[in-house]
Amino acid sequence: MYYTKDTVLFLNGKFIKAVDAHTDLYSQSLHYGFGAFEGIRAYQTQNGVKLFKAYEHFERLKNSCASISINLDYDSEELTNISYQLLEKNNLTDAYVRPLAYCGPNMYLSTPKDVYLMICTWKWAKYHGDQLLKLCVSSYQRPNPASIKVEAKVCGHYVNGILATSEAKVRGYDEALLLDMNGNVAAAPAANFFMEKDGVLYTPSLGHIFPSITRQVVLNICRELDIPVVEKQINPHELETADSAFLCGTAVEIAGIESIDANTFKKEWKDSLGAIVQEAYKCQVLEKSFSYVII
Repeated sequence: MYYTKDTVLFLNGKFIKAVDAHTDLYSQSLHYGFGAFEGIRAYQTQNGVKLFKAYEHFERLKNSCASISINLDYDSEELTNISYQLLEKNNLTDAYVRPLAYCGPNMYLSTPKDVYLMICTWKWAKYHGDQLLKLCVSSYQRPNPASIKVEAKVCGHYVNGILATSEAKVRGYDEALLLDMNGNVAAAPAANFFMEKDGVLYTPSLGHIFPSITRQVVLNICRELDIPVVEKQINPHELETADSAFLCGTAVEIAGIESIDANTFKKEWKDSLGAIVQEAYKCQVLEKSFSYVII
């Protein structure tokens, strides 16, 4: 349950009870998935409750909207302040914040005139929990970048992910790993992918993947810790000889992978570069110091 009778959300300029919120059933977003959203985590840090990378997330929301001609008339500072107020009104500290820009009634496949904003929040554990994941290579591919705005977090794009995850679970796996249109490794439905081989981390290069904020955080962590990282096209056959792998994303955070297509990685997770990145990421979001010594 994401809300109770006392839950407060922000809707079109007002804080209201979630149970009192209503939307137009003729909304273009409801019928065609034409809208944009974000996912932001709040953490109880030693310096108080903090939204992690709030400015970056709200800037991306604005850019996502602009890329599909949705006029979102808010600035990032205003959206950040609203989100902090929302956390306080719901007495939440460690929480997930979901802003959604959606459109008014329009049955035509044309740019909407009316745009609305909703922001809600709820307590949400790690998307995949703490267990190591069993992945499978999906029969679904990431969409052709020429057919969508690959850099935008658009609602309708995530039908692709729902199909891939659902297929993976039916097959007995925890999550899917999608290839791109050229048959190279792309990403999980809602997370970016990294793999380790001979002391180096590899991740798919930009172009066919969603360039997530968390992916950039991981790249920054690697540079700060002198962990070699290479962005490249990854052939699926390379997965067979990888030492370890992990997923990253706001909801996922850093999630270790046990196996792909039932092929277990050689390294124990605790001995992997991913485990180091995971701990460094945890310290960063909680605003704690982290030290790492290469042995």
